[in-house]
Amino acid sequence: MHTYTWIFIIPFILTLAMQLWLSFRQAAHVTRHRKAVPEEFKDKINLDEHQKAADYTLAKGRFGRIELLLSSVLLLAWTLGGGLNALDQGLRHFAMGDVATGVAVILSFMLLASLIDIPATLYRNFVLEEKFGFNKLTLKTFFVDLFKNTLLSLAIGVPLIVLILWLMESAGDFWWLYAWLAITLFSLVMMWAFPKFIAPIFNKFQPLEEGEVLSRITKLLERTGFNSQGVFVMDGSRRSSHGNAYFTGFGKNKRIVFFDTLLKHLSPAEVEAVLAHELGHFKRKHVMKGLVLSMTMTLAGFAVLAALMNQLTFFNALGVEQKSTYMALLLFMLVAPVYTFFIGPIMAWWSRKHEFEADAFAAKESSAKELISALVGLYKKNAGTLTPDPLHSAFYDSHPPASIRIAHLKQVGGVE
Repeated sequence: MHTYTWIFIIPFILTLAMQLWLSFRQAAHVTRHRKAVPEEFKDKINLDEHQKAADYTLAKGRFGRIELLLSSVLLLAWTLGGGLNALDQGLRHFAMGDVATGVAVILSFMLLASLIDIPATLYRNFVLEEKFGFNKLTLKTFFVDLFKNTLLSLAIGVPLIVLILWLMESAGDFWWLYAWLAITLFSLVMMWAFPKFIAPIFNKFQPLEEGEVLSRITKLLERTGFNSQGVFVMDGSRRSSHGNAYFTGFGKNKRIVFFDTLLKHLSPAEVEAVLAHELGHFKRKHVMKGLVLSMTMTLAGFAVLAALMNQLTFFNALGVEQKSTYMALLLFMLVAPVYTFFIGPIMAWWSRKHEFEADAFAAKESSAKELISALVGLYKKNAGTLTPDPLHSAFYDSHPPASIRIAHLKQVGGVE
């Protein structure tokens, strides 16, 4: 086998083994702590709620391991098994030109991958989520969403793919820099356009009605100096009973969005505290820092791709016979996660640091006590486990475990 093949296979095996080991650790840890509610939550969460969260976590973990194994087999089939090569050779016969052939290959791959993923998505929503009482999605809504997603992906994705492939073919040695600039501009436009033009395709957004919640939010926005195009309620209950809140958009096109499911289960003071946390991300420039990090990683990825795409051994080692810009891009996107998995703990640590900072902001501008109460309510409502395995959490969790996060909030908020 090619040296590059081993450079792929060894990290692939290590990553797969690590993911399975972490998943089994999580299952064992949650199972060990299933019989009793953690001491600090005994007066807030009953045993049935705690065990539901544990069972939900275990069920998601079992299904996640099946998905992981299937996706690993598919990755090998597409690469070393010759799947991408067969797709490439089949479409080359039409002699459409490099860019057109590239678009056809990439879209065909995405279509096949989406079709393969449909059974797992159906199971996740209509069996797993249904079992624990979270699914509100109907088959009709599922397939309507799928249709909308497909059309939107084609409308947005095809021009972007054409541009990137054209730059790879025509822009010379520094194509990767121009491609990075194009992706960066595209990302900024999408951030600006998402709340007003894209999100309403899938959900209804209504302005938050007059009342105590809006009054509290308005005062919070005034004292924190946050300007937005409004506070909206999203019909999240059409698809799930999970609750959430977020702010979205860019520049003057920012919106604050609450799931209707969240507003039904939190008090006005708790809603204010949750929003204060979200505003903390904005005020501490976490969104901008995340964007800069994403841009930096994208630039590094394009630079690595530029170094690999002219080496025939890169293609041959991954099961592809002929060099092409589009196959280099597709191969790179497929195999990159194998090499980036082990930076996961760094990214998770960075995200949890931001969560602590946003919590501290919320404690200062609103109420640590109310945020703690809201978080406990959300853990109950969303069946989030209170006892994750520490190592699993370090690799995957963007938010600190409940006990650590609440202890931090008590400290910064002076809550007994």
